[in-house]
Amino acid sequence: MFLFSKLFWLVAQPLSLAFLSSSAAAVLGLAGLRVLGGLLALVSSLLLFATLYTTAGAVALQALENRYPKPTADPASVTCMIVLGGAIDNEVSSTRGGVEFNQAADRFIEALRLALRYDGSRILVSGGDGSFSGVYEGEAQASEQFFTGFGVSADRLVKENTSRTTYENTRNTRSLLQAQGLDQCLLITSAFHMPRSVALFRKAGITVTPWPVDYRTRGDVRIRLDFTQPSLNAQIAATAAREWMAILGYRMAGRIDGIDVN
Repeated sequence: MFLFSKLFWLVAQPLSLAFLSSSAAAVLGLAGLRVLGGLLALVSSLLLFATLYTTAGAVALQALENRYPKPTADPASVTCMIVLGGAIDNEVSSTRGGVEFNQAADRFIEALRLALRYDGSRILVSGGDGSFSGVYEGEAQASEQFFTGFGVSADRLVKENTSRTTYENTRNTRSLLQAQGLDQCLLITSAFHMPRSVALFRKAGITVTPWPVDYRTRGDVRIRLDFTQPSLNAQIAATAAREWMAILGYRMAGRIDGIDVN
C-alpha cells in the first residue's frame, strides 16, 4: 500500500497530469488523431493555467487549514504531545549531518516551545523513513538530536521510528501511548494535515487535542487569477491535491469515517 501510494502520487499530482496529457496529445497528433490530440492539449493547458496562475490550490488547502482554529493561548497544562513526522529531510540530514528541516519545521519548533514551557510533558515523535529505499534514519530517531540540543532531556522523548504514512503513525502510536500510560495529548501537525490526522486518531479511539501549525494560506483566500507567484501556486496546489486524494483514499478504504471542513 505504501509503495502504491508513492507511485500513484508520481502520476496524479497536477504537473504530472499536465505533462502526461501534453505528451499524449503530441503522440495522438503525430498519429493523425488531431481532434483528440487537440482536446488533450486543451486539458493540459487548462490544468497548467489553474495550477500556476490561479488561487484554486490555495482555496482547496485553506478549506483543510480552517477546520481546526489556530490556538489563541497555551493550555493550562500539557502532559504529553504527539508530533507527526514529515518535517525532517532524512536524505539531506544523512549526508550533510545535523538535522535538516523542510517547510513543515513548525511541527518541531512548536513542540520544542511547549516542551520548554511545560517541564514535565512527554514528547512522542512518530515518523520513520518515508523514502522508497527505506535506508535513511527515521525522523523520530533524528529528532532526539534536535530536542536534546536545546536542553530537553532524552528521557522525555518517546520515539516511534517505523511509520511511513499517517495511517501507520496512528496505528503504531496507539500501542506506545498505552505502554507509556499517556492520554489526552496535544496532536501537533501541519494545519492542512490535521483533519485527516484527527479522523484517524478518532477512528483508533485515541483522544487528542488538535494543535495545528505550519499554515500555508492566509485563511481568507478567494478564487482569483494570480500571475505573481506561479511556482508557489503550483506547490500549494500539489499539497492540496495530495491531501484531498489521501482523504478520499482513506475514506474509501474505511480508515476514516470522513472529515468536516469549514
